[in-house]
Amino acid sequence: MNTVLVVDDDALIVKMISMTLKTSGYDVITAANGQEGLEIAYGYDPDVILLDIMMPGMDGLTMLEELRQTSDTPVIMISAYGSADKIDKARKLGIECFLNKPFKPDVLVEILDVIFMTEL
Repeated sequence: MNTVLVVDDDALIVKMISMTLKTSGYDVITAANGQEGLEIAYGYDPDVILLDIMMPGMDGLTMLEELRQTSDTPVIMISAYGSADKIDKARKLGIECFLNKPFKPDVLVEILDVIFMTEL
């Protein structure tokens, strides 16, 4: 079973995403900020990371920069307030794609299915 690490400080979004992904057959691990996300990413080695940009403490872009020093784990960036420069920076750091909040859960599942299908 493929594991997705969801890193977002919005508990309702994390719950919605987790329920959707579990129903679709994915294992889900969650973190509430970038620092916690990094620790979990290094400890559990998830197959994909779903990462919010705006979070207290370590934000998503900082986490992504740190992660890219040692890992090429696929990352899907999400945000309700993604400015063009932040999205561009995330793309340069090698994200798979960017999703604007709110997004339809089935769109996320489709993206993950494509990512995992490509890895086969």
